Parts: sequence; C-alpha cells; structure tokens
Amino acid sequence: MSDLRIGNQQQGVMVRNEETKQESTSEFRKVINGTIERVNRLDQEADRSIMDLLKGKADIHESMIALQKMDISMRLLLTIRNKAVEAYKEIMHMQF
Repeated sequence: MSDLRIGNQQQGVMVRNEETKQESTSEFRKVINGTIERVNRLDQEADRSIMDLLKGKADIHESMIALQKMDISMRLLLTIRNKAVEAYKEIMHMQF
C-alpha cells in the first residue's frame, strides 16, 4: 500500500515538474518576444525620426536620442541572443 502512495506521489511530482518547465519556457518566450517587439518599435521610431529630420519636422537632438535608444536596445538583444547560443552550445558539449 505504501508503495502505491509513493508511486502516486512520484507521478504528481513529475507532472508538476513538467508544468513548471512549460511555464518557465512560456515565460522565457514571452520575455524574448516582448523584447524583440520593443526593439522593432524603437527601430521604426528611429526611422520615422530620421525621416522627420530630413523633412525638417524634427530637430537633430530628438533624432539622435531615438537612434541611441534603438542602438542600445539592439545591442542588448544581440547580447541576449549570443549568450543563449553560447549556453546552448555548452549544453550540447555536456551531453556527449
């Protein structure tokens, strides 16, 4: 009888672990997608700002600030990507 309870508890733990993995994967995906969308928006804003500068509708300070925001965000996104690829490669080397 106690073996049955232990087996049921183990199955419960396995199910919870699987749910936790799915939640953390989903959460990571949401963060990455949100970051990509934000960088894309900043890129579009920088493009608009440059076009407005060329048309004489914006001053250079606003345009430079928009470009710097986009540049910093893009660098952060690339750093995250590079670290994720590096971690993936490290995990792959551990398995063999």
